[in-house]
Amino acid sequence: MTVEISNPDVIADRCQELAKLVMRHTESNGNGIHSTAIAQLDLTRADTVSTALHNVYEPILAIVVQGRKEALLGEERYQYGAAQYLIVSVDLPLSGFVVEATPNKPYLGLKLNLDLMQLCDLVAQMSSSLGKKENSVRGVSVSNADAGLFECALRLVKLLDTPQHIPMLAPLMIRELYYRLLVGEQGEAVRQIATSGSTMQRIATAIKLIQAKFTQPMRIEDLARRVSMSTSSFHQHFKQVTAMSPLQYQKQLRLLEARRLMLAENADATYAAYRVGYESPSQFSREYSRLFGAPPIRDIERLRTA
Repeated sequence: MTVEISNPDVIADRCQELAKLVMRHTESNGNGIHSTAIAQLDLTRADTVSTALHNVYEPILAIVVQGRKEALLGEERYQYGAAQYLIVSVDLPLSGFVVEATPNKPYLGLKLNLDLMQLCDLVAQMSSSLGKKENSVRGVSVSNADAGLFECALRLVKLLDTPQHIPMLAPLMIRELYYRLLVGEQGEAVRQIATSGSTMQRIATAIKLIQAKFTQPMRIEDLARRVSMSTSSFHQHFKQVTAMSPLQYQKQLRLLEARRLMLAENADATYAAYRVGYESPSQFSREYSRLFGAPPIRDIERLRTA
């Protein structure tokens, strides 16, 4: 899925200014995701294209100011570049990779971790102006950044040059960013995850329940009951939000953890398979290969030499 930028000249200057700031604050740290003095804010930089990085993404706002990136959710592809942003509104297993970057013109962006309690407070105050519409929407989306969102992001990053002002001003600017998201193109998805009792919030609760016990057998009927939904409705809305069934979601969590065990703890494939809940090593190997593009041993060797 690709979103084209409309009227790019409107925010081009602000985008370039923000790119210069991100470049300056990351040039001594090299490639990667870099934390800042603002707890929720990270800056990202990459001077080469990258291979897919599979991970569970928590709710974030990610703005690209230079270069281009892609994210994969199952079979769905989301492409976004300079002056565009990606919203992840529930915990999702995504593959993310940089597709446009060079040493002379690196990929640059910023990532803001979304605080759902702060969002809930703002949604409650804005409830009369936001309306009551509720549909199941995908938990990841890409949009153009409007001038207001960019101006606010620029002021937030500029705060890094005056750290004495961060404790007082950063929360106000982050709150304004939330407001901009709520009244922007993806406002419905952001509003629903921060609205008590909404369908998306119940799916988010179900996701947390799956994550807590992903190595154990799962009964969909029990999961649906715990979030006060019928089994059929739960299936429908879960797939609408995550692009996969609950069982497929659990499978991806298991495979991601098995990969971590083999890479970080030097576990062999059979041990990792049993640790994450598989009873058949051959089934584990097949499903691992489908997700990561290679059998476990070859994939781990590739990662260690990359």
